[in-house]
Amino acid sequence: MQPKARKLTLLLCSMFWMGVATVSQAKYPVAGVKPDSRPVGAPMIQMVRHDKEWFEQAMTGVDKPYPKSLGFIHNQGNWHTPFTIPGMRGPYDLRGWHK
Repeated sequence: MQPKARKLTLLLCSMFWMGVATVSQAKYPVAGVKPDSRPVGAPMIQMVRHDKEWFEQAMTGVDKPYPKSLGFIHNQGNWHTPFTIPGMRGPYDLRGWHK
């Protein structure tokens, strides 16, 4: 590719991605860009409710009585945690998620 064509291609690609970023920023504000303030319209967790089924699923493969070290599960919010979802398969599946 010729240098002029390469520059033109890079310019067009960057303009495209700038447009995509602008559109996505307008529709979905990103919380946390300014840690001291929350953007207007940023999603917020209103309530956390974990029923009995959630706790049973979260404790898959852990024998009763549950160790005290797993007490954090009672304070688990609605954020991602690798503890409550299936992980790797094979010999690394210590809790039997992938039976």
